[in-house]
Amino acid sequence: MKILYFHQYFKTPEEGGAIRSWYIAMAMVGAGHEVHMITAHNAGKFKEENINGINVYYLPVSYKSSYGFFRRIISFLKFSHLAYRFSKKIKSPDFIYASSTPLTVGMVALRYKFQHHLPYVFEIRDLWPEVPIQLKIIRNPMLKIIARYMERKIYSGAEKIVVLSPGVERNLRKLPYIKSMWLCPNMSDCEFFMQESRLEAKIIERIAPEGKFVISYFGAIGKSNQLDYLLDIAFISQRESRGLVFLIVGEGPMKEKLMKRQELSGLKNVHFIEHQNKMNLRRYLSITDAAYISFASNRVFELNSPNKFFDALASGKMVISNLNGWLRELIEIHDCGFYYPPEEPGTFFEKIEPFLTDPEKLRDFQRNARKLAENKFERKILTKGLLKYLEI
Repeated sequence: MKILYFHQYFKTPEEGGAIRSWYIAMAMVGAGHEVHMITAHNAGKFKEENINGINVYYLPVSYKSSYGFFRRIISFLKFSHLAYRFSKKIKSPDFIYASSTPLTVGMVALRYKFQHHLPYVFEIRDLWPEVPIQLKIIRNPMLKIIARYMERKIYSGAEKIVVLSPGVERNLRKLPYIKSMWLCPNMSDCEFFMQESRLEAKIIERIAPEGKFVISYFGAIGKSNQLDYLLDIAFISQRESRGLVFLIVGEGPMKEKLMKRQELSGLKNVHFIEHQNKMNLRRYLSITDAAYISFASNRVFELNSPNKFFDALASGKMVISNLNGWLRELIEIHDCGFYYPPEEPGTFFEKIEPFLTDPEKLRDFQRNARKLAENKFERKILTKGLLKYLEI
């Protein structure tokens, strides 16, 4: 089967970041299908590559997390336009898989369906436009109407819909125009993320010496991640000589502001590290005791399925989350981490104290994290189930 796959932010393990589409496309190739991935990059010209059997077409559409709202919209619309134009060069596809965000990726699939009579599957990573509306990024009443109209047209036009979290699934079950839906969360790569010893991570020993309890955040450093919560904890920890070390690994528009706050606060226990590919991420995880999941206090984020959570589970790391919702339920039910109210940093220290004084308790929680990854989120199991649902 020849599959047209649209995803504006497709990444490979060598690039790092969210590589869900890589996992799915690789599963499609492994099942004997011909995959044509149409994506974008910041270079000024078109590029075509075959990556592990995936035919990848990089369209010249610039996008950066630092872009303002209207510049992002221009990027989204440009990709939608160029992706449709280019897709017509792929002769006689049998199947379309379109992955958001942004929602505008669905416009490509919808247009292709009406002009070429080819059904599509739409993957919903976030409840867009509900997220930017709740965050007051979209304020104009007319823009809200247009965005929600687009959402309805794209969702109702899809033959099947794939969602990433139970909360999104519950929300969409209420919509009468959705034909079929499948829950497929983000995935844990239990083959790749195996525990490495600190000796294998010598390049970073200087920031996490033996005897220190290391708490790491990996991922985007944006306004929605609210990493001021982590600096609040770091400040108290340093003041009280708690012996914690904090790593913030990634890039984003709020990084400079946070580094400035670190400097002004005299924080010596926080280390900012640039974005890493998956191989280097594994090395940083090898010296991590607990992974930190951080989002701003807004109920809309409780529906998220952050890939960093699933990487942490696969690596056998205890998870600390300031995010309520289904992730909190998972880590509490499976004894692999804890939740604390982000506005109450004192609660954080109450909850982490048992793990500082009892290393075996920490190891138990870490083993439970790995078991959860293997039993519920292992990528081969999830992709196999997804392909069965897609009937390909």
